Amino acid sequence: MTTLSNVQQQYILHWGEMGTRWGINRTVAQIHALLFLSPKPLPADEIAGTLNVARSNVSTSIRELETWGIVRAVHVLGERREHYESMKDVWEMFRIIVEQRKRREVDPTLQLLRSCLAELKHGSVSEEYTRERLESMAEFFEIATSAYGEVSQISPQTLRRLLGMKGRLRRILGRKTK
Repeated sequence: MTTLSNVQQQYILHWGEMGTRWGINRTVAQIHALLFLSPKPLPADEIAGTLNVARSNVSTSIRELETWGIVRAVHVLGERREHYESMKDVWEMFRIIVEQRKRREVDPTLQLLRSCLAELKHGSVSEEYTRERLESMAEFFEIATSAYGEVSQISPQTLRRLLGMKGRLRRILGRKTK
């Protein structure tokens, strides 16, 4: 069992809370936080002991994190047990999470909107308002998907510099703040 400092405990608890707000299981988020803070890969039983959660819950949670692509199993010399580590580059991790959320949430929504609009093309006049609302939503998702496609082609280093420009970016684009 790893002994956590007060700061580590605070971060892990907060990350778990944030995970629930993002629709992620609290334990999954806490395991991710623990692995992110850990300087070395950890075996599942140590994760379970450190976070005081069931070993079976750790296994399920790790599989979830592996499907997201932000945690991976590693082998440690002299150990038979698998150990796990989190991706450490926060920019790459953010990119992967956004890509996964797009694939799991945005793409199916856009597909549904397109399907509904195709069905409404032959709909009655009484459904005109529904068609207008769904067209507006589809346009938003199409533009957001296109913008994501553009941003995803930017290297993490360039994106970091771009986002670090803050107010200078508005000045370059000639836009005023609201």
